[in-house]
Amino acid sequence: MSDPVAGLPRAWGGAAGTGSLRASAADFEVIEDLGLHPSGEGEHVLLKIRKRNLNTAEVAGHIARLAGVRPRDVSYAGLKDRVAVTTQTFSVHLPGKDDPDWTALEGDNLEVLQAHRHHRKLRRGALRGNHFHLRIHDFRGDAALLETRLEQITSAGVPNYFGSQRFGREGGNLAHARALFAGERKKVRRDKRSIWLSAARSWLFNLVLAERVRQGTWNQIIDGDVMQLAGASGQFRAENDEVLPGRLQRQEVHVTGPLCGCAGRALEPQGAALALEQSVLAEQQAWIDGLQRFGLEHDRRALGVRVRDLQWSLQGADLEVRFSLDSGSYATVVMGEILA
Repeated sequence: MSDPVAGLPRAWGGAAGTGSLRASAADFEVIEDLGLHPSGEGEHVLLKIRKRNLNTAEVAGHIARLAGVRPRDVSYAGLKDRVAVTTQTFSVHLPGKDDPDWTALEGDNLEVLQAHRHHRKLRRGALRGNHFHLRIHDFRGDAALLETRLEQITSAGVPNYFGSQRFGREGGNLAHARALFAGERKKVRRDKRSIWLSAARSWLFNLVLAERVRQGTWNQIIDGDVMQLAGASGQFRAENDEVLPGRLQRQEVHVTGPLCGCAGRALEPQGAALALEQSVLAEQQAWIDGLQRFGLEHDRRALGVRVRDLQWSLQGADLEVRFSLDSGSYATVVMGEILA
Protein backbone atom coordinates (compact mmCIF):
# COMPACT_ATOMS: atom_id res chain seq x y z
CA MET A 1 0.00 0.00 0.00
CA SER A 2 1.27 3.49 -0.83
CA ASP A 3 1.78 6.12 1.86
CA PRO A 4 -1.64 6.20 3.60
CA VAL A 5 -1.34 9.86 4.63
CA ALA A 6 -0.07 11.23 1.32
CA GLY A 7 -2.60 13.47 -0.34
CA LEU A 8 -4.89 13.94 2.66
CA PRO A 9 -6.69 17.24 2.08
CA ARG A 10 -5.62 20.25 4.14
CA ALA A 11 -8.19 22.30 5.98
CA TRP A 12 -6.64 25.70 5.31
CA GLY A 13 -5.50 25.54 1.68
CA GLY A 14 -2.11 25.03 0.11
CA ALA A 15 1.11 24.77 2.08
CA ALA A 16 2.73 27.97 3.30
CA GLY A 17 6.18 26.75 2.30
CA THR A 18 8.72 23.97 2.39
CA GLY A 19 11.45 23.09 4.85
CA SER A 20 13.42 20.36 6.53
CA LEU A 21 11.59 18.94 9.54
CA ARG A 22 13.49 16.59 11.83
CA ALA A 23 16.91 17.00 10.21
CA SER A 24 18.20 15.65 13.54
CA ALA A 25 16.67 14.35 16.74
CA ALA A 26 17.29 17.70 18.45
CA ASP A 27 14.91 19.38 15.98
CA PHE A 28 11.91 17.43 17.34
CA GLU A 29 11.44 17.80 21.09
CA VAL A 30 8.48 16.23 22.90
CA ILE A 31 7.61 16.56 26.58
CA GLU A 32 4.84 14.34 27.89
CA ASP A 33 2.16 15.86 30.13
CA LEU A 34 0.77 13.13 32.38
CA GLY A 35 -1.34 15.45 34.47
CA LEU A 36 -0.45 13.61 37.69
CA HIS A 37 2.04 13.83 40.53
CA PRO A 38 3.74 10.83 42.15
CA SER A 39 2.19 9.86 45.48
CA GLY A 40 5.62 9.17 47.01
CA GLU A 41 4.74 5.67 48.15
CA GLY A 42 3.53 2.39 46.71
CA GLU A 43 4.85 -0.64 44.85
CA HIS A 44 5.39 1.15 41.54
CA VAL A 45 8.22 3.48 40.55
CA LEU A 46 7.59 6.37 38.15
CA LEU A 47 10.72 7.04 36.10
CA LYS A 48 10.85 10.29 34.13
CA ILE A 49 13.36 9.80 31.34
CA ARG A 50 14.75 11.96 28.54
CA LYS A 51 15.73 9.88 25.51
CA ARG A 52 17.23 10.54 22.10
CA ASN A 53 17.23 8.26 19.03
CA LEU A 54 15.56 5.49 21.04
CA ASN A 55 11.99 4.28 20.77
CA THR A 56 9.76 3.70 23.77
CA ALA A 57 9.90 -0.10 23.61
CA GLU A 58 13.71 -0.07 23.62
CA VAL A 59 13.80 2.03 26.78
CA ALA A 60 11.20 -0.17 28.44
CA GLY A 61 13.40 -3.19 27.69
CA HIS A 62 16.44 -1.53 29.26
CA ILE A 63 14.42 -0.73 32.38
CA ALA A 64 13.08 -4.28 32.71
CA ARG A 65 16.56 -5.79 32.46
CA LEU A 66 18.05 -3.43 35.02
CA ALA A 67 15.17 -3.93 37.47
CA GLY A 68 15.10 -7.70 36.93
CA VAL A 69 11.38 -7.74 36.12
CA ARG A 70 9.25 -9.07 33.30
CA PRO A 71 8.66 -6.77 30.32
CA ARG A 72 4.98 -6.55 31.22
CA ASP A 73 5.94 -5.06 34.60
CA VAL A 74 7.18 -1.93 32.80
CA SER A 75 4.47 0.31 31.39
CA TYR A 76 4.06 3.75 29.81
CA ALA A 77 1.24 6.04 28.80
CA GLY A 78 2.14 6.45 25.14
CA LEU A 79 4.63 5.68 22.41
CA LYS A 80 7.14 8.36 21.45
CA ASP A 81 9.17 8.85 18.28
CA ARG A 82 12.65 7.43 17.89
CA VAL A 83 14.13 10.35 15.93
CA ALA A 84 13.41 12.95 18.58
CA VAL A 85 14.39 14.15 22.01
CA THR A 86 11.50 13.03 24.17
CA THR A 87 10.72 13.25 27.86
CA GLN A 88 8.31 10.61 29.09
CA THR A 89 7.48 8.60 32.19
CA PHE A 90 7.62 4.83 32.68
CA SER A 91 6.25 2.87 35.62
CA VAL A 92 8.01 -0.19 37.04
CA HIS A 93 6.27 -2.70 39.31
CA LEU A 94 8.62 -3.42 42.23
CA PRO A 95 6.47 -4.84 45.06
CA GLY A 96 8.57 -5.42 48.16
CA LYS A 97 11.78 -4.59 46.29
CA ASP A 98 14.29 -1.79 46.64
CA ASP A 99 15.02 0.48 43.71
CA PRO A 100 18.05 -0.47 41.64
CA ASP A 101 20.59 2.20 40.76
CA TRP A 102 18.61 3.93 38.02
CA THR A 103 21.64 5.92 36.92
CA ALA A 104 22.95 2.67 35.43
CA LEU A 105 20.47 3.27 32.61
CA GLU A 106 22.14 6.50 31.60
CA GLY A 107 24.26 6.99 28.53
CA ASP A 108 24.66 9.31 25.57
CA ASN A 109 21.03 8.79 24.51
CA LEU A 110 19.27 8.41 27.86
CA GLU A 111 19.02 10.45 31.06
CA VAL A 112 17.02 9.66 34.20
CA LEU A 113 15.40 12.91 35.38
CA GLN A 114 13.28 11.68 38.29
CA ALA A 115 12.40 8.48 40.15
CA HIS A 116 9.50 8.45 42.60
CA ARG A 117 7.29 5.80 44.16
CA HIS A 118 3.63 5.72 43.20
CA HIS A 119 0.59 3.67 44.19
CA ARG A 120 -0.59 2.86 40.66
CA LYS A 121 0.90 1.72 37.35
CA LEU A 122 0.75 3.87 34.24
CA ARG A 123 -1.78 2.69 31.72
CA ARG A 124 -1.75 3.27 27.98
CA GLY A 125 -3.48 6.47 27.02
CA ALA A 126 -3.49 7.83 30.58
CA LEU A 127 -1.93 11.18 29.76
CA ARG A 128 -3.20 14.69 29.24
CA GLY A 129 -1.16 15.46 26.14
CA ASN A 130 2.25 16.46 24.82
CA HIS A 131 4.25 19.66 24.41
CA PHE A 132 6.27 20.07 21.20
CA HIS A 133 9.21 22.24 20.20
CA LEU A 134 10.02 21.83 16.50
CA ARG A 135 12.74 23.37 14.37
CA ILE A 136 12.33 23.57 10.60
CA HIS A 137 15.48 24.36 8.67
CA ASP A 138 15.73 25.91 5.20
CA PHE A 139 12.18 27.26 5.29
CA ARG A 140 11.19 28.66 1.93
CA GLY A 141 7.82 30.25 1.52
CA ASP A 142 5.60 33.26 1.98
CA ALA A 143 6.14 34.72 5.47
CA ALA A 144 2.79 36.53 5.36
CA LEU A 145 0.96 33.35 4.37
CA LEU A 146 2.83 31.47 7.09
CA GLU A 147 1.62 33.93 9.71
CA THR A 148 -1.94 33.74 8.40
CA ARG A 149 -1.85 29.95 8.43
CA LEU A 150 -0.56 29.79 11.99
CA GLU A 151 -3.24 32.24 13.11
CA GLN A 152 -5.90 30.06 11.45
CA ILE A 153 -4.56 27.02 13.26
CA THR A 154 -4.54 28.91 16.57
CA SER A 155 -8.14 30.04 16.22
CA ALA A 156 -9.71 26.90 14.72
CA GLY A 157 -7.34 23.94 15.11
CA VAL A 158 -6.54 21.28 12.51
CA PRO A 159 -8.13 18.04 11.30
CA ASN A 160 -7.30 15.29 13.78
CA TYR A 161 -5.84 12.83 11.28
CA PHE A 162 -3.82 9.87 12.47
CA GLY A 163 -0.23 10.54 11.43
CA SER A 164 2.14 8.41 9.40
CA GLN A 165 3.68 6.92 12.57
CA ARG A 166 0.47 4.94 13.12
CA PHE A 167 0.82 3.12 9.80
CA GLY A 168 4.49 2.13 9.85
CA ARG A 169 7.06 2.55 7.13
CA GLU A 170 5.36 2.79 3.72
CA GLY A 171 2.08 1.73 5.32
CA GLY A 172 3.49 -1.62 6.40
CA ASN A 173 1.12 -1.97 9.35
CA LEU A 174 -1.84 -1.86 6.97
CA ALA A 175 -0.31 -4.59 4.82
CA HIS A 176 0.04 -6.75 7.93
CA ALA A 177 -3.56 -5.99 8.91
CA ARG A 178 -4.81 -7.05 5.48
CA ALA A 179 -2.89 -10.32 5.77
CA LEU A 180 -4.26 -10.83 9.30
CA PHE A 181 -7.83 -10.39 8.09
CA ALA A 182 -7.16 -12.82 5.22
CA GLY A 183 -6.02 -15.50 7.67
CA GLU A 184 -2.39 -15.36 6.55
CA ARG A 185 -1.02 -14.51 10.02
CA LYS A 186 -1.74 -17.49 12.28
CA LYS A 187 0.68 -16.87 15.13
CA VAL A 188 1.15 -13.23 16.00
CA ARG A 189 2.25 -11.62 19.25
CA ARG A 190 -0.57 -9.71 20.89
CA ASP A 191 1.31 -6.40 20.80
CA LYS A 192 1.96 -6.74 17.05
CA ARG A 193 -1.65 -7.63 16.36
CA SER A 194 -2.84 -4.64 18.37
CA ILE A 195 -0.63 -2.29 16.32
CA TRP A 196 -1.98 -3.68 13.04
CA LEU A 197 -5.62 -3.52 14.14
CA SER A 198 -5.16 0.06 15.35
CA ALA A 199 -3.63 0.99 12.00
CA ALA A 200 -6.59 -0.49 10.13
CA ARG A 201 -9.24 1.45 11.94
CA SER A 202 -7.11 4.60 11.98
CA TRP A 203 -6.99 4.41 8.19
CA LEU A 204 -10.79 4.09 8.01
CA PHE A 205 -11.16 7.08 10.32
CA ASN A 206 -8.84 9.14 8.11
CA LEU A 207 -10.98 8.29 5.06
CA VAL A 208 -14.09 9.71 6.73
CA LEU A 209 -12.26 12.77 8.06
CA ALA A 210 -10.72 13.47 4.65
CA GLU A 211 -14.18 13.56 3.07
CA ARG A 212 -15.46 15.96 5.68
CA VAL A 213 -12.44 18.19 5.11
CA ARG A 214 -13.24 18.19 1.39
CA GLN A 215 -16.84 19.14 2.19
CA GLY A 216 -15.77 21.76 4.73
CA THR A 217 -17.70 20.08 7.57
CA TRP A 218 -14.90 18.66 9.72
CA ASN A 219 -15.47 21.50 12.19
CA GLN A 220 -19.15 22.12 11.42
CA ILE A 221 -22.21 20.27 12.67
CA ILE A 222 -24.36 18.30 10.24
CA ASP A 223 -27.58 16.49 11.04
CA GLY A 224 -27.06 13.45 13.25
CA ASP A 225 -23.51 14.22 14.39
CA VAL A 226 -22.06 12.83 17.61
CA MET A 227 -20.06 15.38 19.58
CA GLN A 228 -17.20 14.99 22.04
CA LEU A 229 -15.90 17.24 24.78
CA ALA A 230 -12.46 18.65 23.97
CA GLY A 231 -9.71 16.67 25.67
CA ALA A 232 -12.19 14.19 27.14
CA SER A 233 -14.11 11.08 26.17
CA GLY A 234 -17.63 12.26 26.96
CA GLN A 235 -19.96 12.05 23.94
CA PHE A 236 -23.42 13.42 23.20
CA ARG A 237 -25.71 13.97 20.23
CA ALA A 238 -25.79 17.31 18.42
CA GLU A 239 -29.47 18.00 18.88
CA ASN A 240 -31.23 21.36 18.72
CA ASP A 241 -28.89 23.36 20.92
CA GLU A 242 -28.48 27.05 20.21
CA VAL A 243 -25.21 27.35 22.13
CA LEU A 244 -23.49 24.32 20.55
CA PRO A 245 -22.18 26.08 17.39
CA GLY A 246 -20.50 28.68 19.58
CA ARG A 247 -18.92 25.99 21.74
CA LEU A 248 -17.68 24.27 18.59
CA GLN A 249 -16.19 27.52 17.29
CA ARG A 250 -14.40 28.01 20.61
CA GLN A 251 -13.14 24.40 20.35
CA GLU A 252 -14.77 23.39 23.62
CA VAL A 253 -16.35 20.48 21.77
CA HIS A 254 -15.60 18.64 18.52
CA VAL A 255 -17.54 16.72 15.91
CA THR A 256 -16.55 13.02 15.90
CA GLY A 257 -15.83 10.32 13.34
CA PRO A 258 -15.87 6.51 13.55
CA LEU A 259 -13.35 4.12 15.03
CA CYS A 260 -14.88 1.05 13.44
CA GLY A 261 -15.67 -2.16 15.29
CA CYS A 262 -18.49 -4.09 16.93
CA ALA A 263 -21.42 -2.23 18.43
CA GLY A 264 -20.45 -1.00 21.88
CA ARG A 265 -21.24 1.78 24.31
CA ALA A 266 -20.25 4.61 21.96
CA LEU A 267 -23.05 6.62 20.38
CA GLU A 268 -23.84 6.02 16.70
CA PRO A 269 -24.42 8.92 14.30
CA GLN A 270 -27.77 9.43 12.64
CA GLY A 271 -29.20 11.19 9.62
CA ALA A 272 -26.81 12.95 7.26
CA ALA A 273 -23.75 12.14 9.40
CA LEU A 274 -24.52 8.41 9.29
CA ALA A 275 -25.19 8.54 5.54
CA LEU A 276 -21.85 10.26 4.92
CA GLU A 277 -19.89 7.69 6.93
CA GLN A 278 -21.69 4.79 5.26
CA SER A 279 -20.97 6.24 1.82
CA VAL A 280 -17.26 6.69 2.51
CA LEU A 281 -16.86 3.23 4.05
CA ALA A 282 -19.11 1.32 1.63
CA GLU A 283 -16.14 -0.22 -0.19
CA GLN A 284 -14.21 -0.99 3.01
CA GLN A 285 -16.53 -3.62 4.50
CA ALA A 286 -13.82 -6.31 4.48
CA TRP A 287 -11.71 -4.12 6.78
CA ILE A 288 -14.66 -3.42 9.08
CA ASP A 289 -15.57 -7.13 9.21
CA GLY A 290 -11.96 -7.94 10.11
CA LEU A 291 -11.97 -5.47 12.98
CA GLN A 292 -15.23 -6.90 14.26
CA ARG A 293 -13.96 -10.49 14.10
CA PHE A 294 -11.09 -9.51 16.37
CA GLY A 295 -13.52 -7.97 18.85
CA LEU A 296 -12.71 -4.26 18.58
CA GLU A 297 -15.61 -2.14 19.79
CA HIS A 298 -16.91 0.81 17.84
CA ASP A 299 -15.80 4.14 19.31
CA ARG A 300 -15.63 7.77 18.26
CA ARG A 301 -12.71 10.19 17.85
CA ALA A 302 -12.74 13.96 17.52
CA LEU A 303 -12.47 15.16 13.90
CA GLY A 304 -10.62 18.27 15.02
CA VAL A 305 -7.94 19.02 17.57
CA ARG A 306 -7.13 22.29 19.30
CA VAL A 307 -3.51 23.41 18.95
CA ARG A 308 -2.80 25.06 22.29
CA ASP A 309 -0.14 27.61 23.25
CA LEU A 310 1.04 27.99 19.65
CA GLN A 311 4.13 30.19 19.33
CA TRP A 312 6.45 30.65 16.38
CA SER A 313 9.46 32.60 15.22
CA LEU A 314 11.16 32.85 11.84
CA GLN A 315 14.83 33.78 12.01
CA GLY A 316 16.27 33.83 8.53
CA ALA A 317 15.54 30.40 7.08
CA ASP A 318 14.94 28.71 10.46
CA LEU A 319 11.38 28.36 11.69
CA GLU A 320 10.72 27.39 15.31
CA VAL A 321 7.25 26.29 16.42
CA ARG A 322 6.02 25.42 19.90
CA PHE A 323 2.58 24.06 20.77
CA SER A 324 0.66 21.52 22.85
CA LEU A 325 -1.75 18.80 21.75
CA ASP A 326 -4.16 16.51 23.51
CA SER A 327 -3.23 12.87 23.86
CA GLY A 328 -3.49 10.86 20.64
CA SER A 329 -2.94 13.76 18.25
CA TYR A 330 0.09 14.23 16.02
CA ALA A 331 2.53 17.12 15.67
CA THR A 332 3.33 15.96 12.13
CA VAL A 333 -0.33 16.50 11.21
CA VAL A 334 -0.14 20.08 12.47
CA MET A 335 2.98 20.65 10.37
CA GLY A 336 1.22 19.10 7.38
CA GLU A 337 -1.08 22.14 7.38
CA ILE A 338 2.01 24.36 7.06
CA LEU A 339 4.66 22.55 5.03
CA ALA A 340 4.49 20.83 1.66
